[in-house]
Order: sequence, then C-alpha cells, then structure tokens
Amino acid sequence: MRAIYEKYAEELDALKASGNLRTLSSGLHEGRWILSGGQRMLNLSSNDYLGLASDTALMKEFREWLRDTGKQLPLSSSSSRLLTGNFGVFSALEDTLASLYGREDALVLSSGYHMNAGILPALCGKDTLILADKLVHASLIDGIRLSGARCIRYRHQDYGQLETLIEKEYSGCDRIIIVTESIFSMDGDTAPLQRLTELKRRQDKIMLYVDEAHAVGVRGERGLGLAEETGCIGDIDLLCGTFGKALASVGAYVVCDRVIKEYLVNRMRTLIFTTALPPLNMAWTLFVMERLSGFKGQRERLQRHSAQFRQALQAKGFGTPSESHIVPFIVGQAADAVLKAEDMRRKGFYVLPIRPPTVPEGTSRLRFSLTAGLTDEDMDRLCDSI
Repeated sequence: MRAIYEKYAEELDALKASGNLRTLSSGLHEGRWILSGGQRMLNLSSNDYLGLASDTALMKEFREWLRDTGKQLPLSSSSSRLLTGNFGVFSALEDTLASLYGREDALVLSSGYHMNAGILPALCGKDTLILADKLVHASLIDGIRLSGARCIRYRHQDYGQLETLIEKEYSGCDRIIIVTESIFSMDGDTAPLQRLTELKRRQDKIMLYVDEAHAVGVRGERGLGLAEETGCIGDIDLLCGTFGKALASVGAYVVCDRVIKEYLVNRMRTLIFTTALPPLNMAWTLFVMERLSGFKGQRERLQRHSAQFRQALQAKGFGTPSESHIVPFIVGQAADAVLKAEDMRRKGFYVLPIRPPTVPEGTSRLRFSLTAGLTDEDMDRLCDSI
C-alpha cells in the first residue's frame, strides 16, 4: 500500500472497530423479497413504499402506453436542460405537477440531492438567515453549507425555540428561510405544517422550504404528501418531493411560484451544470404521476401496516417517535444495532442498521421502511418477531 493511503486505511480500521464501517451489499429483488447471502428475506429497508417498482402489471401498462403514443424516447438526454437536453416530456411533467398541486409552476431536477444541495445556494444571499430543524437530511445540510448564508439549526420539532429565533433575528436580515422535512427520514415523525405556515404568514420576509421526500405518494387523498393532507400546499414557498421513493422512478421536483422557478433556472448550479435525466425515465414518471390518485388502496394498506407495527412495538415496551411508515427501533450503540440487524436477518427480515454519522451517537437503530407490498401475514410475523 502506498504510504499516502495509510491514513485512509487507519480510519477504515477505526470505523470497523467502532461498528460503523459501511460496505456495498447486493441482492436479488423479487417483489417484496430480497435474496442476499443465500437467504430469502422480506425487504424492510426499501423506499418502494407503494410497491410500484415491482408492479409488473403497471410496467406492462406503461409499455403499452408508450407503444400507443408512438413516442420514441431516448435512453439519455445527452445534455443539460439549458443546452439540448430539455425534451418535451420535461415540460409535460412540470405542467402536470403544477396542475396537480394547484400552483403556478414546477421544476424537475436530477435527484433529491441535486435539489436540496442546489436550491438554497441559488436563493440565499449574505443577508439571508436559514432556520433549519436539527434533523433535516444530509443533502439539506450540504445545501445550507454551500449557500454561505447564516444558519441556526433549532432543536428538533421545537417550534417554541423557532418562534423565539424569528423574533430575535427578524430585523437583522433581509429574509428568513425555514427548512424542514415533512416526514423525517430517520425518526418517521411528522412536522406540524399548519403551525409552520401560520408562523410564516405573520411576517413578509419569511419563506418556507418543505422536503416531502418520504411523504409524496403515501400521504394525502391524492398522494401529494403531508402538505395536501394538512391543507397547506398553497402556503409553502418551496414544496419539494422526489420520484425515487414511493413513485418508483428517479429525480426530484420543487413546486413553487413561477418567479422562483425562473430564478432557479438562472442561478441553480446543480440544474445548470448537470446532464438532464433520461427522457424515457421522465415518461415513466409522468405515467405514474397521472395515476397517483388511483393508488389510494396501497396508501390505506400502508397506513394499516404502519399503525399495527407501531402498536406492536409499544405493546412490547419499545417506544418509537414514528408517526408514519418509517419506524425506527432505537438500539443505542452501533455495534449492538449491527447485531440486532443480524438477528432479524436470521429470522427472515432484511433490515439494515443506521449508525453515526447518519444519526447521533447513542441512537443507532434499525429503521423499518414498511411498504404496501407486505401482506397481513407478513406483518403478523414481523410483529411477533420483534
């Protein structure tokens, strides 16, 4: 080994000793099952919340839809959207998003990471203050860092502290952007969006940024997320979602006023300097979005599964902060979480340990991501196995 690499090797050894070493695993997917290490297990670590990614009937319908439209869509856009990569399917998808949400416009982006790492640096100036929940996703934290704006991260779900910070800081900045997730990705708890929109409306200089990555598809009457469920769609300045989880595709989007979209197109580096998504993928996304309201049965089944599992944990004395289909089982130390995950795999459940730095020290956990593809029998067996 080259001497210059030795420090990296030492750090890897330290990660292994602490139980925090990560490796890339592979498995064969069969619907709700995953085959890994010679074992067939229920997949409880997938973001395929509605089961659409493995819905062969839906994929067949998409192929027939493509054939009937006569569209020949390439597998690569081969360019950024500002050059030659802005195919008509992008505009069709953005128009559909704007119509579904009842907003002026929408902007499609290459990934959730591109979205969260790019919006705040584009919109913020040196006199902007960002107030972000302590537990927002790593991509949002990176966006905050890249923005160069001053940021204060308020205690998780502590809206009394948030109000105090606004009162204290309001006069010293030209705008405040409150940043939150709607369903938090590690704890599975939900933000009170009505309270946040009411807080925003009190002052003209406040904008609200909500990442609905884990809520789109699974919450709301039409699957538009927690903002739809709580009646807040029109009050959120930057309403963000992803296609790569419940919607079984790739990419992300922000729903916003037209002036914000036009500004992002001109200033957002993660849009300007990247190759656009493949047009064929965007056609699949459009196909799914046009049918989103029809997946109500899957949403209801997922809600039943989630409530059953949360109740089972509580009945056995294991508290959980979850209010959603993301249900953490908090173990404590990283090494213990690894052992617990191995025990669950022996029982036929593929669930992965979540460890620092993804979560704070002492809160390592198993994160159960439930899906509508699970059966009632699967859920009964899972609840009995905890």
